[in-house]
Amino acid sequence: MAARELNLPLANARLVFGQHLAGERRLSPKTVEAYGRDLDQFAAFLGGHLGRSVCLADMANLRATDFRAFMAARRRGGLSARSLARALSAIRTFYSYAERRWGIENAALTLIEGPKLGRSKPKPVSESGARALIDEAGRAHGTDWVEARDVAVLSLLYGCGMRISEALSLAGRDRTLDGSLQIIGKGGKTRLVPILPVVAQAVAHYATLCPFDLGPGQPLFRGTRGGALGARTVQKLMQDLRERLGLGPTATPHALRHSFATHLLAHGGDLRSIQELLGHASLSTTQIYTDVETSRLMAIYDGAHPRSKRSRT
Repeated sequence: MAARELNLPLANARLVFGQHLAGERRLSPKTVEAYGRDLDQFAAFLGGHLGRSVCLADMANLRATDFRAFMAARRRGGLSARSLARALSAIRTFYSYAERRWGIENAALTLIEGPKLGRSKPKPVSESGARALIDEAGRAHGTDWVEARDVAVLSLLYGCGMRISEALSLAGRDRTLDGSLQIIGKGGKTRLVPILPVVAQAVAHYATLCPFDLGPGQPLFRGTRGGALGARTVQKLMQDLRERLGLGPTATPHALRHSFATHLLAHGGDLRSIQELLGHASLSTTQIYTDVETSRLMAIYDGAHPRSKRSRT
């Protein structure tokens, strides 16, 4: 590698890396932004730690103590274990790219262990709660087309297990859903999502009432002024609905995706199929729903079995 490349400032290398993530790897803008933010914080720390601006040559010479000092500083600054694990993952991913792009290697990074993370369980809404949320969205006493829109969006989240970003990325060409829909999820991963008739009907009803042009390339879901509907509006909708229904703060739009998976599993769905429907790259990610279902079954057993302590009191 040329000497001038070795002298490339880390900030500049980070920009090249960001272009790689967005272009070649096709990661979402938010993911690219998160990687960039973590690497900017790492570069800022190294500048103070080493007492000078940091270049690629410095990245090859860092010791394990330097990486550990960064992690300790971030923890003292109040960063959570999960966020610190994400930052370390961003650094590892950058080094992997830097090795291919510039020949930068650093064996010291392999000596660094990430913080231990407790695996948090999904918090799904109950079946009755999910139905109540969708029904209540259609009784918001607002404009007919807005109520129909809200019902359609929530139906996609619960009925198809979509993420908010996936539902809001649909275009006018998707207004007539027939049988299944191809979705591009995280990391550009494509999956085929079956569409229940009741979900297709909800979307078609909204499209009929929507006062804006829903051309093939136009956003399907619109805000009240005609622009693309934003995730924050859907989050606010769920906040209003759960307050009206007396549901807890865990009843979020993403909780409907958790509910989709948990309820499928409870009614006999197999884990591998649910993995494909959710678009999880690894089965281990989907297996967390078995923990939720087991906990629910044990609670039922504990409350209902004749030999349980509760039933004898």
